[in-house]
Amino acid sequence: MRDYDYIIVGAGAAGCVLANRLSASGAHQVLLLEAGGSDRSPWIQVPIGYGRTFNDPRFNWMYEAAADPGLNNRTQFFPRGKVLGGSSSINAMVYVRGQPGDFDDWAAAGATGWGFRDVMPYFLKFEDHAWGASPYHGAGGPVHVSDVSDQVHPLCHTFVKACSEIGVPTTPDFNGAQSEGAGLWQVTIKDGVRVSTSNAYLRPILGKRENLTVEIRALATRVLFEGTRASGVEYLQNGNRVSARARREVLLCGGSLNSPQLLELSGVGQARRLAALGIAVVADSPAVGEGFQDHLCVSYFYRSRVPTLNNQLAPFFGKVRAAIRYALTKRGPLSMSVNQAGAFLRSRPGLERPNLHIYFNPASYSTTTLGSRRRLMNPDPYAGFLMSFNTCRPTSRGTVHIHTRDATVQPDIQPNSLSTPGDIADVFDGAKVLRQIAAAGPLAAVNAGEREPGLEVRGDAEVLEDFRRRSGSVFHASCTCAMGSDPRTSVLDPRLRVRGVANLRVVDASAFPNVTSGNTHAPTIMLAEKGADLILEDSRGSQA
Repeated sequence: MRDYDYIIVGAGAAGCVLANRLSASGAHQVLLLEAGGSDRSPWIQVPIGYGRTFNDPRFNWMYEAAADPGLNNRTQFFPRGKVLGGSSSINAMVYVRGQPGDFDDWAAAGATGWGFRDVMPYFLKFEDHAWGASPYHGAGGPVHVSDVSDQVHPLCHTFVKACSEIGVPTTPDFNGAQSEGAGLWQVTIKDGVRVSTSNAYLRPILGKRENLTVEIRALATRVLFEGTRASGVEYLQNGNRVSARARREVLLCGGSLNSPQLLELSGVGQARRLAALGIAVVADSPAVGEGFQDHLCVSYFYRSRVPTLNNQLAPFFGKVRAAIRYALTKRGPLSMSVNQAGAFLRSRPGLERPNLHIYFNPASYSTTTLGSRRRLMNPDPYAGFLMSFNTCRPTSRGTVHIHTRDATVQPDIQPNSLSTPGDIADVFDGAKVLRQIAAAGPLAAVNAGEREPGLEVRGDAEVLEDFRRRSGSVFHASCTCAMGSDPRTSVLDPRLRVRGVANLRVVDASAFPNVTSGNTHAPTIMLAEKGADLILEDSRGSQA
């Protein structure tokens, strides 16, 4: 059994950050465990390749949720990265911090020190923004953030103009002074290549720091304890059961589905649930796996009178031309995310903050298959575009729990979708807003008709039924090991330490007290950067 100072479980959006920051001084021996393999596949590095990794089990856990009563007992697909870089290696690369109020909500929920003013310096720290340093952006950090406004499809500008016509302001920067409005997404892409946390934090130091050990295809099966002190990790690798000892801390970075799973497998969770599975209880922590939140969206599909990305990428020779252009210039549709424009808006009077997140995609896909069978690499064989919506701050809460002691079996995911009146009200508003945008002059001029759900779906009952039938996750799972002040409703203290035990933290999106209003990638990196500082601060304090 080898000894390390820190053992990090999961080389994903957060784990790669910790591996870099905790090994930087050379003073600490760090072990980074990743259940998946290498991220060198071109399907990962070429930005539009996420359309393939979306359903590729080589890089993806390919999880399925349980039948959801709120969705007519349908299941939802939950792709999660199983590769170096984790979900940052297979996501759509949209860079959105969230609204400032999201983080003030965290502080109000008991996560002291995580208000917007507290976390903003960490966003600036890790950014290398195309616009350079400013009060709103950082420069020189590991994560390059690109402005691709000169490369987006022309229909994206049409969408922004249509939003303006119905009273939605235009914002030049969702991460700047005005997060509300319609505009073009910034993305974590540099020179036509994906900027995952593996590329940003891990690859530059691999083989250059003798104090960092990275083990791939190493599935953590449980945290080892001496009493209530986390002392190491047991993992499976190449069919062998291996153990490693942690002198200082074990740091779980498996994400909002795997971190609560590993805690419960290790004896940290609701005592009754663990005892029923024959797991010895180390700490009775009833909030483990509770509080699950995600963004749930539905897409409206339109035929177009003008060419869209479908015209470029649906034909075989169009794909070939795009591939040649990418190979020669690192530009063109393969160098981009297809999520290119969107909006954060208030759908009704009296709201203090935006309640709807809108996506505009200058392409469309067949809706005959959903979930893991959906083929994002094959857009429809005619000109089309789509718009989607989800509520920014859902109030429905689900759960993630183990149902077996076998670490190779996925946990039970119960999203509990649409279980609150507020989430249902936003479904009605979202449908109305999308149709208002589609009917506004600039888009109306190119809109050749709503293909799905179709104009026969009009009344609230029909809109809600359609949402229950077709909606799916936007893949922003969070909050299952939340920070807070109340041990009954939170797993972690504000320093990300697991209550009831010593030398164990969770550092990933499961620590969010509430899901942020937008995409969760940027907030997860921020949380890991701040978490690294907390860990190093406590390390210095223990030596004093």
